Amino acid sequence: VEDVPLKEVRYQFEVNLFGMGRLIQLALPHMRRQRSGRIVNVSSMGGKIHEALGGWYHAAKYAVEGLSDCLRLELTEYGIDVIVIQPGGIHTEWGDIAAEKLLKVSKGSVYMGQVDKQVNMLRYSESRLPLSDPSVVARTISSALKARRPRTRYATGYGAKPILFIRKWASDRTMDWVMRSLLRQAR
Repeated sequence: VEDVPLKEVRYQFEVNLFGMGRLIQLALPHMRRQRSGRIVNVSSMGGKIHEALGGWYHAAKYAVEGLSDCLRLELTEYGIDVIVIQPGGIHTEWGDIAAEKLLKVSKGSVYMGQVDKQVNMLRYSESRLPLSDPSVVARTISSALKARRPRTRYATGYGAKPILFIRKWASDRTMDWVMRSLLRQAR
């Protein structure tokens, strides 16, 4: 949190929250008139879990989760469903991009020990874990759109369901321990 320039923070929120919010604002009048529709917001399992050095990303994804929950309540009487997609590990360039940005903003930081471990973990994930193909997210969105009565949330992709299950039942301290343990292993 400390090392990230506010310009980068604003960009995170523009990409992950405000752009999505503006599109929703543009679509809602039409959906309300027809008294039906589905809004599908792509969050991340990162909207329910946390990790060191990812504070602003997680804050933006937590905001997507919260906005979606509020919106669902606002739109019930109009027959509009709000669905959140929570991808887990998906094989994209995200890990490499996150690692490079982390190294760039934290150069010379007091957090460099943690940064190096986090970068190693991101690169390990990209190269060695069986991350899901992006098509699983597309299929999940398609299923949510076709469902007669869609769920409010769909966890999809590598690790999403077990990690979100653990998060649902684990205390904050337990989750902190889990996340620190993962970081310690990334050497």
